[in-house]
Amino acid sequence: INKIIASVLLTIVVIFIINKSADFIYLVEAPETNAYVVAVKSEVQESEKSEGSSDTDMNALLAMGSIDHGKKIFGQCKACHSVNKGGKNKIGPKLYNVVGRAAGFITDYKYSKALSSYTKNWSFEELNGFLLKPSKWIKGNKMGFAGLKDDKDRASIILYLNQNGDNPQPLP
Repeated sequence: INKIIASVLLTIVVIFIINKSADFIYLVEAPETNAYVVAVKSEVQESEKSEGSSDTDMNALLAMGSIDHGKKIFGQCKACHSVNKGGKNKIGPKLYNVVGRAAGFITDYKYSKALSSYTKNWSFEELNGFLLKPSKWIKGNKMGFAGLKDDKDRASIILYLNQNGDNPQPLP
């Protein structure tokens, strides 16, 4: 048994010596630049868009959308929101007359602290930023929706919501 243990230990030592000497003989340095460049949107670009930077032209954005397309896209929202006059609150607040209204305004709906303390009105720009990524636009709000990344979808929803009110806001 001693001979078996000695041969196993000797084999391990020999493999270790060969491995270290190979590293020394065949020294390979890491390249200074990557061989392949992968195009990725930077966090800064993404956060600027989500924070409603001034490079978002609302005229051009709204021109992409249509009310009919917005009605179709709003199907995703119907489970949580109503958009009809006299509609009821569901999981989320009713959205009739939402464009131009103050955020956290409806008295018979329990908003999150983040949304009830948000002091802005739901303008076209605010809705665009919120619909892009609700959790980033108003941190701490309880809307679990991931957001609408497609510009046409967001523009169409905004146009549809604007139409569903007593006094639709003039387009910018």
